[in-house]
Amino acid sequence: MKRVLILMSKTGGGHLASAQALQAVFAQEYGDAVQVTIVDLLMDHLPWPMREFPKSYGWIANRTPWLWSTLYRAGHRPWIASPIIDATAQLSLTAIMALIVRHQPDLIVSVHPLAQELAMFALERMKADIPYAIVVTDLASVHPLWFHPKAVRCFVASEAARQAGLAAGMTDAQMRLTGLPVRPDFAVPARPRDELRAELGMDPERPAVLLVGGGDGIGRVAVIARALGRTLGAADAPPAQMVVICGRNRRLMTKLQKEEWTIPISIHGFVSNMSEWMAACDCIVTKAGPGTIAEALIRGLPILLSGFIPGQEEGNVPYVVNNGVGVYLRDPAAIAQQVRRWFGPERAELAAMAERARALANPRSTHEIVAELATLFMSSPSARSRD
Repeated sequence: MKRVLILMSKTGGGHLASAQALQAVFAQEYGDAVQVTIVDLLMDHLPWPMREFPKSYGWIANRTPWLWSTLYRAGHRPWIASPIIDATAQLSLTAIMALIVRHQPDLIVSVHPLAQELAMFALERMKADIPYAIVVTDLASVHPLWFHPKAVRCFVASEAARQAGLAAGMTDAQMRLTGLPVRPDFAVPARPRDELRAELGMDPERPAVLLVGGGDGIGRVAVIARALGRTLGAADAPPAQMVVICGRNRRLMTKLQKEEWTIPISIHGFVSNMSEWMAACDCIVTKAGPGTIAEALIRGLPILLSGFIPGQEEGNVPYVVNNGVGVYLRDPAAIAQQVRRWFGPERAELAAMAERARALANPRSTHEIVAELATLFMSSPSARSRD
C-alpha cells in the first residue's frame, strides 16, 4: 500500500475542498492500494501561539479586507516574509518531523502556500528523499509562496498561474497546467436540467439564478438576495426563480427563510450536491472564489462576480471577464438588473457565455492531477524500499 500525505490548512474552505477532492479521486481510482491522509499543518502542528494565527484568516479577509490586502502584499517582499517563515520553520521542526515519521509517506502533496518552506525544511533536516508536489488552489492570482524549487511537480489552473510559477523560479519541467482540483461528481456529465429541477423541487420552466456565499456563507448574500427578489419579482420582469446556498451560515439561512419573496425561491444551508444545483440553474452570483468559478465553468454557468478577497482573488475577476464567461458588478441593484437582462433581452448572450464557460473548463482536472501524482510513487526510494 502506498501512502500519500496531503498538507493543507482550513484558512478558507478551498484548501480543504481541494484536499478532499484529491483524496476522493485517489480512492475512486486506486481503492485500498493508496491511503491518503489529510493534515492541517498550520493549525495542528505549529507551536502556540503561531497555530492561532490561521484561525483569524476568515475574520480578517472578510471583515477587514484592507488589512488582509496589506498582509498578503507584505508576503511578496522577501525581507519581510523570509525571517518570519524561517523562524516558524525552526520552531515547528520537531513537530513536522514527527508528523512525517508517523505517516511514512511515499508522496507529500501540498495544497497550501505556507506549507512549502515548513515541510521542505523538515525534509532537508531528515535527509528524507520523499517526492513533494504542489497543487495550487488559487486560479489566476498566485502568491510566490506557493512555489518551491525542490518540488517535483507543481499543478496550476491557468496560464497566469503558470507564468507566476516560472517567475518565482520554477521550471517548465516542474509545471503542469491542468485546472483546479474539483469534486469527482463534476467529472460526470450532468443529468438533463428538467430532470434535476423536478428532483430538487424547482419550477421546471422559469430560468434560475443561483446565489452562493461559499462554504461559510460569507459576503453580502442577504442584501443581494433581496435585490434579486425585488427586481425579478417586478410585474414587468421576465419569469424567474432563485436558489440561495448559505453554506454553514445557519443564521443567514434562517433569516432568509423567514422573509417573504415575490418569486419562487429555494434556500439551503451547506449542500453536498452543488454539482446538481449548478446544473439545474442558468447563472450564478458569487464572490470570486477559485473553486466556485472552476465548478461553475464545468457546469456551463455564466458567472456574475459580486466581490473578491483582495490579493488572492483579484486576478480571478479579469480571468472571468476577459474570457467572456461572466461580468463583475458590486452593487446589488446592478447585479439584479444584469440577471434580469440575462433572463430577458440578453438570453442569447447568456447562452453564448454558457458555451464559452464549458469550453474553458476541465472536468477531468482532478483525475489528471491524481494520475500524474501516482507516477511519482515509484520514483521515491522510500516507496521502493517498502515494496
